[in-house]
Amino acid sequence: MMRAVVQRVDKAEVHIGGRPFSAVEKGILVFLGIERGDQETDADYISNKIMNMRIFEDEKGKMNLSVIDIKGGMLVVSQFTLLGDCRKGMRPSFTSAEAPERAKMLYDHFIQRAKEGIHHVVQGEFQAMMSVHLVNNGPVTILLDSRRNLCRP
Repeated sequence: MMRAVVQRVDKAEVHIGGRPFSAVEKGILVFLGIERGDQETDADYISNKIMNMRIFEDEKGKMNLSVIDIKGGMLVVSQFTLLGDCRKGMRPSFTSAEAPERAKMLYDHFIQRAKEGIHHVVQGEFQAMMSVHLVNNGPVTILLDSRRNLCRP
């Protein structure tokens, strides 16, 4: 199951080697984890859900607008550690994470889909050690999963 952590941000930046790499102003930061067996349909589902999620406030202060509605940006960071399994022992197991070549293909597919709906989409560098800086707005943080609904009780 493709997993995403979505954060509403006033600003988010990725630095690599101490240097700025990519950034967005008002919008969303997406940490994306790709699991073995994920397909393009998982990426399509998650990207569509994120682009259309109404997590931004309207003029009445109600979360009623999407990142598309506010013409916000999206920063996407690949993060296989979202798939860490901590049920046994003290060290997470990452055996459910997709192999890097296939994960990169699905990561790129996700980004391409996001670019179809959002005017400013940037990304981290796949498999790089990154420093992510953000100003979380709210804070609003949403967990999404392509094969089970984490928003339901």
